[in-house]
Amino acid sequence: MTTKIKKKGILKQLAKDLESHPEVRRFGSGWLSGFFAIVMAIAGLGMVFALRFPDWFATPELEAVKQWTGFRGAIHLLLLGSYALALLSLLLRPRKILGFTALAIGIFAAILGGANVQPEDTRSWGIFFGLDFFIVNMVITGLMFAPLERLVPHRRSQRLFRIEWREDLFYYLVSSMMVQALTFLALAPSNALVANTNSWDAFRAAVASIPWIMQFVIVLFLTDLVQYWFHRTFHRFPFLWGFHAVHHSSKSMDWLAGSRMHFIEIILLRGITSLPMMTLGFSPSVLQAYIAFVYIYSSLLHANVKGDFNWLGHWIATPRFHHWHHGLEREAFDVNYAIHFPVIDKIFGTFHLPESRWPENYGIPEDVPKGYLKQFAYPVTRKQPDYGDLE
Repeated sequence: MTTKIKKKGILKQLAKDLESHPEVRRFGSGWLSGFFAIVMAIAGLGMVFALRFPDWFATPELEAVKQWTGFRGAIHLLLLGSYALALLSLLLRPRKILGFTALAIGIFAAILGGANVQPEDTRSWGIFFGLDFFIVNMVITGLMFAPLERLVPHRRSQRLFRIEWREDLFYYLVSSMMVQALTFLALAPSNALVANTNSWDAFRAAVASIPWIMQFVIVLFLTDLVQYWFHRTFHRFPFLWGFHAVHHSSKSMDWLAGSRMHFIEIILLRGITSLPMMTLGFSPSVLQAYIAFVYIYSSLLHANVKGDFNWLGHWIATPRFHHWHHGLEREAFDVNYAIHFPVIDKIFGTFHLPESRWPENYGIPEDVPKGYLKQFAYPVTRKQPDYGDLE
């Protein structure tokens, strides 16, 4: 019992220090070195786990990266860097929790074998959890957008570790580590359609012969058109809105907020958008480029970055365009469903982008519960709100 209380106390201290006011995070306070020490230690530990238990935690598609001769050297440098920054944080910062946490994670990675870890003989169930996929995604998108939100923020007062950041980070973890299950379920309709449409082979060959860049643009437009009606349908019908309300429940917008999506909605969305991509004959490299592009672009649309882009926002989706979709004001309801091309909203009468204005607040006027499990059950437990149908 005492151990549990102590662990809970340590986690509370860590969260408190991470969420501390920007004034006590200034350069030279030891906060930055402690924060980056933790990030590097977690990234190193995740990769050590993936190398030690490849049957359980490694994504096969990333195997080529791990075969790179400098990969283990990079992990070694990552862990050494975390040690150095942790020690610097311990020297500079009155609160030692950041430095000690980073050291503990780094030492645990070293005990597991560090950069020289060898694969453990484990029973393969044919199921894996993409821990390495999560680490790669988090490091790439985090290093891309977290600094951008500090350099050119729309809301300067919004912290990096804002309210609900832990919840959204957990969503990011689940969607990354469940990549195998998500991919299998999402691609099942496309695979079934391809298997039963051999007569389309000539058409698919013609599509594959289109110049690469044109294929990419066509895929962007086709998937956006499909997503528009998928998105709009989830706003229209109360039961489906219960799934999508989870995504809209975030009261702050930043690059991590886009990861808050109900597991079922992710499967359905990926499944329906994969149909035009997988079944019409587009080149595999185009599909891979599209997936990478969407991961990054979705983070950008939700990011806390400024820029009115009054003219551009009418033709290409910008953060301000998508922020209006998440706005709490009445004028923000049921607008801007497109992900890439606002012209689709213009065609169907749902475009809304008042010049140089942003929403005042974000979220929805209904009480979506806190916590992943409660939000997972929300489509079933949801009661009709008093304000009437949002849809």
